[in-house]
Amino acid sequence: MQLTGAQALIKSLEQEGVDTIFGLPGGAILPVYDPLIDSTIRHILVRHEQGAGHMAEGYALATGRPGVAMVTSGPGATNIVTPIGNAHMDSTPLVVITGQVATGSIGTDAFQECDITGITMGITKHNFLVQSAQEIPRAVAAAFHLATTGRPGPVLIDVPKDVTQSMMDWWYPTSIEELDLPGYRPEVALDDGAVERAVALIAASERPVLYVGGGTLKSHAHKELLAFAERTNMPVVTTLMARGAFPDSHIQHLGMPGMHGMYSAVTAIQRCDLLISLGARFDDRVTGKISAFAAGAKVIHVDIDKAEFNKVRRADVSIRSNVAAVLRSLDDQGASPRNLDQWWRDIDSWREQYPLVYETPSDEGPLRPQHVIEAIAKASAPGTIVAAGVGQHQMWASQFWKFDEPGTWVNSGGAGTMGFGVPAAIGAKVGRPDRTVWCIDGDGCFQMTAQELVTARSEGVPIKVAILNNAYLGMVRQWQEMFYDERYSEVYLNADLPDYVMWAESMGCVGLRARNLQEMHEVIERANQINDVPVVIDFRTDSSEKVFPMVAAGASNDDIMVHPLQRGAAQ
Repeated sequence: MQLTGAQALIKSLEQEGVDTIFGLPGGAILPVYDPLIDSTIRHILVRHEQGAGHMAEGYALATGRPGVAMVTSGPGATNIVTPIGNAHMDSTPLVVITGQVATGSIGTDAFQECDITGITMGITKHNFLVQSAQEIPRAVAAAFHLATTGRPGPVLIDVPKDVTQSMMDWWYPTSIEELDLPGYRPEVALDDGAVERAVALIAASERPVLYVGGGTLKSHAHKELLAFAERTNMPVVTTLMARGAFPDSHIQHLGMPGMHGMYSAVTAIQRCDLLISLGARFDDRVTGKISAFAAGAKVIHVDIDKAEFNKVRRADVSIRSNVAAVLRSLDDQGASPRNLDQWWRDIDSWREQYPLVYETPSDEGPLRPQHVIEAIAKASAPGTIVAAGVGQHQMWASQFWKFDEPGTWVNSGGAGTMGFGVPAAIGAKVGRPDRTVWCIDGDGCFQMTAQELVTARSEGVPIKVAILNNAYLGMVRQWQEMFYDERYSEVYLNADLPDYVMWAESMGCVGLRARNLQEMHEVIERANQINDVPVVIDFRTDSSEKVFPMVAAGASNDDIMVHPLQRGAAQ
């Protein structure tokens, strides 16, 4: 069967089971948009290419399937670089297709020419510049294989315009060997010797901690984690990228570790004698001063990516495998620590002494952001998906919303990309239309990508957006207050400009506002009654509120600062 390269590209995506593409057409990619009309694949027309990438990320994080985005050459391609970098940092499976100028024009500075494969070389697992229409099926099949196996990540396919217009004889790879990926061996046999050494360390431990990272979710190991943790009675901490991997409601869960983690989680890591890292990469936001991080602990490091071993913290035992396989093996070996009664007494005393707290909200306002999140969570059904931008609101959402299942927390971790929340929430809702999706956003983040609510409205994607409007770039303000002598340089945004209610309404959404507790409860109830169009709520929150606990950048986790309300207690 003879097809054009464009037809082959769409047919290849269909072969991979793609049901949704997020994109924006332009000259170089235009030939591919023609056969898309006859495809079963749904196309979501975004208002900016960055939105396409973040929607694809949200889709992937909520569904576990790779997200797909398609944009044109030049600025279309460069506009999606930030989502690609974000997906690379967070190991999110993404396939991005970019148009390119005709092969004969490459290198001539042609209109909208851009070396996007060169630009993204350091932030993709791999990228392809397709040279002929006959190679399109192989490139697509390889891209999906690379994006979803081993450590997941983004893969880019750059397709010149003349290639999409050329003819080819249809075929599709039926084996891994046909993908022509020399040296790529994502799956490795489990090292029995390493597992035995890990079992011995566990047997000798009296104060172990399961340090759970995003790789646990990527390997779909939440059931194995729950079984292993319950059998061994070990305490569990889940990083920002692993929220939902272990139920927040479980008695063994200590919460999130790190710069804005729970006191009990941070302190348990600092005092443990064995740290079992499951798909975590010892990020600086978790470790603080690395020389002081869990200084007295032995370390077992489990990861699919051997590049993570000894990169930040030297491990006593490194096990290269997916987390699920290792946990099953440890269970088969009967790995179990010593009696943990005293360890749990210590942990419970920290939990009792230093829970999450905030000032009692006033009836008149302004609202406490933590209270707003708790109120939304209380009014939401189990399994509600929460997307967040980046900043204070992100930390509060992770702290005060309880996540009990995978795929319910969608956020930007490693890259810390402001503007992620709204488009990611849209992607999550497209992927999981059966779930309610809330975006917890800040006024700074919202202003970066709010135009994608036009996409949500026109495409019938009814997300709900809570703007914690404190009129500042809140996290930057917090640092300036604490570390720059309250010199507030360029962080004030203005609570009333823009008018978020009018802006929401102009985009076809329902706009609501809450200034006090009564209005807060009323607008949350109203938002939950609206399920056919997007809803945006402007919550007027206290600009002086700060995120606690906190470990200052570069400081030891032993120097964790608790909320001022708790400062009177001896730490």
